[in-house]
Amino acid sequence: MASITLGGSPVNTVGELPKVGSIAPDFTLTKLDLSEASLSDFKGQKLVLNIFPSIDTGTCAQSVRHFNKDASELKNTKVLCISKDLPFAQKRFCGAEGIENVIMLSDFKTGKFGADYGLTFADSALKSLLSRSVVVLDGNGKVVYTEQVAETADEPNYEAALDALKNA
Repeated sequence: MASITLGGSPVNTVGELPKVGSIAPDFTLTKLDLSEASLSDFKGQKLVLNIFPSIDTGTCAQSVRHFNKDASELKNTKVLCISKDLPFAQKRFCGAEGIENVIMLSDFKTGKFGADYGLTFADSALKSLLSRSVVVLDGNGKVVYTEQVAETADEPNYEAALDALKNA
């Protein structure tokens, strides 16, 4: 169980992020059109998993905007933005913001992604939502970088995640 903070107050997650060097757990998530996407759909591509509690908060929205900008310059890389928001909310946000370079995915149906990646909030007002995290995978699905943001209201370390991609 990871201990992080939300507004300075301690909160916990259900587990720990996958270890660097391990193979990422497979997942099946819901796309904006309500079809499914699995980790295996992205085989051979580097991945940035930008994970956050809700698209309707300032920090979460900013992380999607930031990775959307960066994604347009990345070769053989996909940025997957993952939350438990309904795909309808994700689609509304992307349309309003002109977000076109990232793939929005939702864990709303089962919550299995959050459990398998150890990042679902176990307590607090955000219980059952996903904690702000970044996981970078190489083209073989190996974890090369992780960050679980220590204070949920803070943005992730974009530079560190992008540097990990360059070396993957």
